[in-house]
Amino acid sequence: MAMDAERRQAELIGQFSAQAAALSSAPQLAALVLEATSHPALFAFSELLALPALSKLAGTQYASSLDVLRLFAYGTLKDYKSNSGSLPALLPDQVRKLKQLSVLTLAESTKILPYDQLMQELDVSNVRELEDFLINECMYSGIVRGKLDQLRRCFEVQFAAGRDLTPDQLNNMIDTLSDWLGTSDNLLHQIQEKIKWADTMSEVNKKHQKEFEDRVEEAKKSIKLKNLSRQTSTYGGMTTFSLNLEE
Repeated sequence: MAMDAERRQAELIGQFSAQAAALSSAPQLAALVLEATSHPALFAFSELLALPALSKLAGTQYASSLDVLRLFAYGTLKDYKSNSGSLPALLPDQVRKLKQLSVLTLAESTKILPYDQLMQELDVSNVRELEDFLINECMYSGIVRGKLDQLRRCFEVQFAAGRDLTPDQLNNMIDTLSDWLGTSDNLLHQIQEKIKWADTMSEVNKKHQKEFEDRVEEAKKSIKLKNLSRQTSTYGGMTTFSLNLEE
């Protein structure tokens, strides 16, 4: 399921990227942004935001389309309401999409989402409307899985699709992965040193074992010779040897 969703996202991004590359005018590119942010199955926008073709919108009367695309890549409905004066009005499909993305953002920080918090973040007035939205627009679309707990008035998130990473988040992730890689390298070196030490100790133990076994054999031979000497007797001027053949 997750792989199919990721494949679908990649296909849609590829389609919109190809369309953007073929367009030259700002109005056409702005219309493409509107189409992408309204698409019911597209939930990733940072790759579109990075397209060189869309940089043509900067400095034009359609420059706000870049802000809209940036909002859908990283923001929430709450962010839109805080900056609605500088952004164009959203279509109903865009509002629904931004609400879906807001749920994903909330699910990144906690897996237990209180109804009161969700209603405030999504600008929903009652529990019935909230649960309908979570079921029909979030769970049925496959972007989240979870359980509606009416008794505790919360949504228990079991799975949530990831959102685009902001440049700061991406840098932090790179730093985290670099630290992890360094720690892993140090741990691997320590393990290799431990293995080398264990191999050395194994050889030392084998050498000691061999020396011990050699000493045991020498002691056995010495005991046999002593026993042989004690059992030697002389009768009538003749020397008779009595050999003990038992080990």
